[in-house]
Amino acid sequence: MLARLRSTLDFMPSPVEDRPGLVIRDPFHFSDATLIIPPPLVPCLEFFDGEQSELDLRAFLVRISGELDVSGLVQHLVETLSSAGFLEDENFARLREQTERAFAEAPVREPVHAGAAYPAEAAELSATLAGYMDQPAPSATPSIARDPVLAIAAPHVSPFGGVEAYRAAYSALSPADAERTFVILGTSHYGEPDRLGLTRKRFVTPFGEARTDTGLVDRLAAAAGGGAFMEDYCHAVEHSIEFQVIFLQHLFGPHIRILPVLCGSYARSLYLGGMPEDNEHVRRALGALGDLAAKEGDRLLWLLGVDMAHMGRRYGDAIDAHAGQNEMAEVTLRDRQRIERMEHGDAQGFWSLVQENHDDLKWCGSAPIYSFLRALPQARASLLHYQQWNIDERSVVSFAGVRFRSS
Repeated sequence: MLARLRSTLDFMPSPVEDRPGLVIRDPFHFSDATLIIPPPLVPCLEFFDGEQSELDLRAFLVRISGELDVSGLVQHLVETLSSAGFLEDENFARLREQTERAFAEAPVREPVHAGAAYPAEAAELSATLAGYMDQPAPSATPSIARDPVLAIAAPHVSPFGGVEAYRAAYSALSPADAERTFVILGTSHYGEPDRLGLTRKRFVTPFGEARTDTGLVDRLAAAAGGGAFMEDYCHAVEHSIEFQVIFLQHLFGPHIRILPVLCGSYARSLYLGGMPEDNEHVRRALGALGDLAAKEGDRLLWLLGVDMAHMGRRYGDAIDAHAGQNEMAEVTLRDRQRIERMEHGDAQGFWSLVQENHDDLKWCGSAPIYSFLRALPQARASLLHYQQWNIDERSVVSFAGVRFRSS
C-alpha cells in the first residue's frame, strides 16, 4: 500500500510563472523541502491515502498517459514525496523524532521567521519597526501608570501586511509597561485543539533573548493539568507569538519578560455545539488563566496575537476576495459585530457569532480572544484600527488593533 500523504502539509498554487502546478511545503519544518507537483500529476496525490496501492496508481497513470511502462514515474513520485518527508512513513518518523528532540534539547527558541517575514539583522529590523511605528521607541521605566492598559490585541499576519493595525495596538502601550510581564496568547495553527501549548524556552530574535518567566509557566502548567501541554513543538515554528516579541523588544529592549501561551482551536465546540468549557480540559485551562490574572493583577499585561477573517481562493472559498470590496464589505460588518461583543466583554455572545455557519469567516484568532474574555471577564475592548489586506491577488485577511481596559 502507498503511504499516506501527511495531512499537516501546506498546499498552494505555484507562484512560479514558468513552473505551474501545486506547491507542497511543511509548515512544521520537519522538512525544509518544497515541491512543485506538475498539473498532470496533481491527481496522483489522491492515491496516497493509505488505502490504495502502487498498482492503483500505476493503472491511473497508464490511463491518463497512454503509456504502458509507467513504473519509473511511479517510483520517482513515491521516492520524491518520501525523501521530502511528506509521507507518513519511516523517513518522516525519523525526521520528526530528530527535529523534536533537537528542539527539546535546545536552550532557546530560535527566530525561525527572521529573514523572511522581517529583517534578520538587528539594525535593519530596528529601522523597519521604527518606520512601522512612525514614532520613537519609548524608554524603559519601572513606574506603572495609574490606569494601565489591561491588554492589547495585534495581528499575527506578517508585519509588513498589517502595519497600521500593529501600530495602533502597540501605540496603546507606554514606557510604564516595560516592567510588566507580557502574557502572549497566540493562535496555535498547528497544535492540539482544546489545549494550551506552553514552553519554558527563552525566545531569541535579532534583538536578543526575551526572558520567559518559567515560574509563571510552571504555575500555569500545574493549575491547567491536562488542559496544557509542556514544550509543545509547535512553539518552534509558530509565528503568532514571535511577531509580538519583536515589537515588544523594539519598544522596551531585548530582555522583556514573557509568558508565551499557544491557544489551540475550540473545534469541538465549533462543529458539535456547546461552549468550549464544556470540555473538562478547556474548563481547567481557562480557570488557570483566570487564577493567574487574579493573583498577578497589574504585574501582567496581556497580548493577543490574532488575525480575524480569512477569505478567498487561498482559503477554499469560491470567490476572488478584494479588500473592502464586494463580499468583503459584508465581512467587515460581520467582523465588527464580533468586535462589538469584545467591547462589551460578552464572551458567550462572541462565541455564538463564531459558531454561526461553523465560522465561515475562518477567524484563526477566535480561541485566544475567547480564552481571554473568559479568563478576564472584566475586560472591555476599544477598537483602535480595523484593516483588511490582500495576502495575494485573490485572498484577504482581516485583523485589528484593539486595546482592553478593566470595566
